[in-house]
Amino acid sequence: MNEEKWTPAGLLDEIFAQCETLRGQVSCARGELAELNRRLEQIVQQLRKNIEVRDSAFADNFNGFCQQLRKQLDAQDALWQPLRARVRACKPQDWSDDLGLLAKGVNMRAKVLSRACDEFTTAYNNFSHTYKNFTAAKLNVWLLTSCQNDLESLTGKILFLAREIAKQTEENRGKNVAR
Repeated sequence: MNEEKWTPAGLLDEIFAQCETLRGQVSCARGELAELNRRLEQIVQQLRKNIEVRDSAFADNFNGFCQQLRKQLDAQDALWQPLRARVRACKPQDWSDDLGLLAKGVNMRAKVLSRACDEFTTAYNNFSHTYKNFTAAKLNVWLLTSCQNDLESLTGKILFLAREIAKQTEENRGKNVAR
């Protein structure tokens, strides 16, 4: 890898970019899950009314969605582990005060990612409520639950990392400000 990428400024740029990538994936997944929930609601209504279920591809679509989401989250975890390790390897004085604005930008991007994760959790909860008594098809809901838990965990780690970096740059800024 490019050595410049592992400078504190390079790390902040990479974190910013990876946050945005993950946020985009989470937003897309939330939209897909909301659509799957809408379809499930229709299926449940058809079953209650003893109407033939017209959406025969739902189970395959849902299970495919869960498998794709699992692959995306595994890939993101593989990207974030070395990135977080590099950040932890930096000394507090490496986060110089001139990185303050960039660190605040990364912190804001992490908060936006956290909001996207919250929206996904809401979609997950809505789906879980709809799915509660549905047994007509074999769905990998356990995989969706695993993905949701892993997403919340990863987002929490990213948010903590961004806050720590912002805190370090702010502390270093305080040392250099004339009193």
